[in-house]
Amino acid sequence: MKKFAAIAAVLALTCAPAFAANQGGFSGPSSTTTTSQAGGFVGPNGTVTTSANAKSMRDDTWVTLRGNIIERISDDLYIFKDASGTVNVDIDHKRWNGLTITPQDVVEIQGEVDKDWNSVEIDVKQIRKVNP
Repeated sequence: MKKFAAIAAVLALTCAPAFAANQGGFSGPSSTTTTSQAGGFVGPNGTVTTSANAKSMRDDTWVTLRGNIIERISDDLYIFKDASGTVNVDIDHKRWNGLTITPQDVVEIQGEVDKDWNSVEIDVKQIRKVNP
């Protein structure tokens, strides 16, 4: 029984680095490595809007934005920029789906407008790189 426990412990220690491998995320100012998983929303894109228009939309409105993620503010909070301005976007680690994004990459994000008392951000459900 002790041999089995010892073998299981050695196996667990040797496999741990494989599970911690970097699999995508944001690579730019204030970035750290993130991990992701496969899957996510796949469906119609809807109409692409601007960050300025998104700020004036109602809470929980579904939006599609196209532009650049220029900076990481905190763990899941980033600054998204397009021709009309900037808006904060909340991107959970699981939404990256193995993508590595830099500030130079044009991305299309889909998500919901999340309005609080004094702030507006987009809760991102899907992100993908697009050709400019």
